[in-house]
Amino acid sequence: MSEHEHTVMAFDDQGREVMIDILVSVKELGELARSGPVSGEPALRTREGHPVSYLGGGEFSVTLPGEEATLFRTDDLDVL
Repeated sequence: MSEHEHTVMAFDDQGREVMIDILVSVKELGELARSGPVSGEPALRTREGHPVSYLGGGEFSVTLPGEEATLFRTDDLDVL
């Protein structure tokens, strides 16, 4: 199994930025199954390991220590 990682930079309304790592586990089933690699749901977290939820449309809900969930946005077209 391998992991593919993609990172996006997102900003909140106050101008704070977070780096969000998007990890997708890929399992290779081999030639006998003839279906190729199978990937699971992406795992999202900040570079520091804080929880992230993808809301769609380039928006993320990020929970930083001592704060309620905050909306962060990205203009990166290759989010998920």
